[in-house]
Amino acid sequence: MKSFAAVFMLLASVAAFAGSASTQGAARIWIADVTIISPENLDHIGEGNVLIEDGRIVSVERKKGTRKPAGATVVSGKGQFLIPGLIDSHVHLASIPGVQLEMSFGPDAAQPLMISEYLKQLPRSYLYFGYTTLVDLAVVEHRVLDEFRQAPLHPDLYDCGQSLPIANGYPMSFAPLATRFQLFPNFIYDPKQASSIPSEYKPEDHAPAAAVAKVKNSGGICVKTYFERGYGRDRNLPVISADNLAKIRKDATEASLVLMMHANSFEAQKFAVDGDVDVIAHGMWNWGDLAKQPELPAEIKILLDRIVAKRIGYQPTIQVMGGLRAYFDPQYLTMEAIPKVIPAEMLEWFKSPQGKWFKKEISEGDVPDAAMLEGFDGGPLRRVRQTVGYLASKDANFLFGTDTPSAPTYGNLPGLNGYLEMQQLQQAGLSLEQIFRAATINNARKFKIDAQVGTIEPGKIANLVLLKKSPLESIDAYDSIVMIWVHGKQASRDSLAANTVK
Repeated sequence: MKSFAAVFMLLASVAAFAGSASTQGAARIWIADVTIISPENLDHIGEGNVLIEDGRIVSVERKKGTRKPAGATVVSGKGQFLIPGLIDSHVHLASIPGVQLEMSFGPDAAQPLMISEYLKQLPRSYLYFGYTTLVDLAVVEHRVLDEFRQAPLHPDLYDCGQSLPIANGYPMSFAPLATRFQLFPNFIYDPKQASSIPSEYKPEDHAPAAAVAKVKNSGGICVKTYFERGYGRDRNLPVISADNLAKIRKDATEASLVLMMHANSFEAQKFAVDGDVDVIAHGMWNWGDLAKQPELPAEIKILLDRIVAKRIGYQPTIQVMGGLRAYFDPQYLTMEAIPKVIPAEMLEWFKSPQGKWFKKEISEGDVPDAAMLEGFDGGPLRRVRQTVGYLASKDANFLFGTDTPSAPTYGNLPGLNGYLEMQQLQQAGLSLEQIFRAATINNARKFKIDAQVGTIEPGKIANLVLLKKSPLESIDAYDSIVMIWVHGKQASRDSLAANTVK
């Protein structure tokens, strides 16, 4: 497989989509008579006014009857609710939902126009569900992120640079041997794997210090590594050592980078906690030898208590399992929101036999769809909900992230996946306040961007969402968006939909 260049030559030939007529860039905007809900001030929710000037919040007045500033464009928020823009701290923008990697970017890329239309819509789909800030955890092709940032209206985008897998471990193992070192060039050298590492890659260039430095020099704000022994056809994979993790921890701290670890098993999360990571990416749906126990085992509770005590950021990503489950749920592709976030031709392709290719990868022989659904609900989904529910009862430091798309599944679509994750979190036991804080102030603080976003305060970037309902009263408030602002630029929700004529 060649590099991603082929598809991006195609993308370069497609003109950037024009801004909708409903987007506005007024220098001063006065959002008047709106109920302000900001996570740092939930004890003082009330009606007030917010002034935006040159893309920043200038003033927040929690009182009625204030006269509008001279020259300001007035937006009435009467009877509505204003919240900070939402933050999804776990996305993968270069991955195309439901499409194999080689089908996306190889020399014989399938459906190239469909993919280009999807990538043009991508920033708008996140905004459609209120996500004004994203963190991409593993940059595979930086040009995708560059194209995203060049869109006329797009969420703020941060990234972790190139991730740090152990040589030939997860997720390198899913790429062909001939190309995996090109796709994951910031791997950690493992002397045990020396015979299967191309000779041009030198150990000193792939030591923890060198790998962390590459992330820092690329502008990354976080370091992503993995503890994953594998699943399906890729099992018994090499994993990072405690010694290497300790070195990465030290180097990340010195570089002021947030250390994240992919860890979805009891074993992996114990390893992550022992290694003092800042963020655990994924809930614990793999309990190992404890999987058959119907109740949450005492051993796991002890580990979860340590996560709470250390205030480790925790991304449950329950919808990862929901995204796999979608292939066995006949109702999934009929959701009214799907045509809002992906092009019509992509939805039609998903409905075709070719578009359901991944179902064969995750099916278990001739097991009926109903039995597969039961297996998901009674297995990994049950386990992750139990662990997340326990953490919720202890008020853990939840961070909102979706891992969109977590696999080549059409069950993880941009923007919509966040709304589905919120529903999953509520079902698992998080309160509406916990969900709101996870998607705003908790993410902002943990990723050290709280000086810019996460609350409605003077001086912050004017990334805001106007809702018909309060997110502290119902989860469907997140699907009642009226308007969004990104750096003070205003857009109606309807103008962001994929089926909007542009």
